[in-house]
Amino acid sequence: MKSMIASFPTARARRLRRTDAIRALARENHLSVNDLIWPVFICDGDNIEDPVASMPGVMRRSIDKLVEAAHHAADLGIPAICLFPYTDPALKTADCAEAWNPQNLSNRATRAIKAAVPEIAVMTDVALDPYNIDGHDGFLVDGVVVNDATVEALVKQALSQAEAGADIIGPSDMMDGRIGAIRGALEAQGHKDVLLLSYAAKYASAFYGPFRDALGASGALKGDKSTYQLDPANADAALQLVARDLSEGADMVIVKPGLPYLDICRGIKDRFGVPTFAYQVSGEYAMIQAAAANGWINREKVMMESLMAFKRAGCDGILSYFAVEAAQKIAKA
Repeated sequence: MKSMIASFPTARARRLRRTDAIRALARENHLSVNDLIWPVFICDGDNIEDPVASMPGVMRRSIDKLVEAAHHAADLGIPAICLFPYTDPALKTADCAEAWNPQNLSNRATRAIKAAVPEIAVMTDVALDPYNIDGHDGFLVDGVVVNDATVEALVKQALSQAEAGADIIGPSDMMDGRIGAIRGALEAQGHKDVLLLSYAAKYASAFYGPFRDALGASGALKGDKSTYQLDPANADAALQLVARDLSEGADMVIVKPGLPYLDICRGIKDRFGVPTFAYQVSGEYAMIQAAAANGWINREKVMMESLMAFKRAGCDGILSYFAVEAAQKIAKA
């Protein structure tokens, strides 16, 4: 469309920036509490809130404390909470059987939250790394992560999560064909209303380090995940995987990490028009916290600016460790 903007001085763009009220009227994007999903870490035990050293302000919570936190999130209007378990190293095995144990930490937490705070949506993570003695998202055979056997295990894991009451299941493993296999199994077992949020565009990123600390997976990982997560140099490949996963039954897609991949978020939203999410991952969070702790940035302003960037890029929702604090600020605005 040809520009119809007049030239200076007839047009003075600063008129639209003159006061708070006028800026609010001209604002193109808006961040609301409905855009926020809160990722949380769970641990076994009672009355535990264990700080994660590399993620200041984030902690692993026992299920009783997690239920309290879920109540708080729901009271703020946060629509969803995403669970990540810190698995006892003694339960990590080569066959990853704890991943589909009905009584594993994630499933117990799901049931507890849905019983106590039914209005908040529970999102779960489908991948074998929290349960894998090798630290990978899939089975490792002779040093290679094998696809098809891993998919069979992921189906069992997803079904156990659906049976525990998860509202949204997020396969983050990046195996080929797992969305179709999981969707087929959910339909066959009567879980037709469970949503699949596919990590279709998950990159082999260096921004995940603090997250692996929180899960206790850093020391277990043998090698890296570049054979199944996306090359950071590739954009078209991400769009191809999104198209594939949507064709296999994904309801929504997510980009991970977030801020370094805003171009991918915008490309997905523009091309497919589906619910598009981003994960502001642990490394992004930790950098903001560290810079603020050193007095180099205004923490609150950078937090909100970073979240708005996702909205500007077309995201419908954001997984962020800042979710509770951002919701509190939005409520005061």
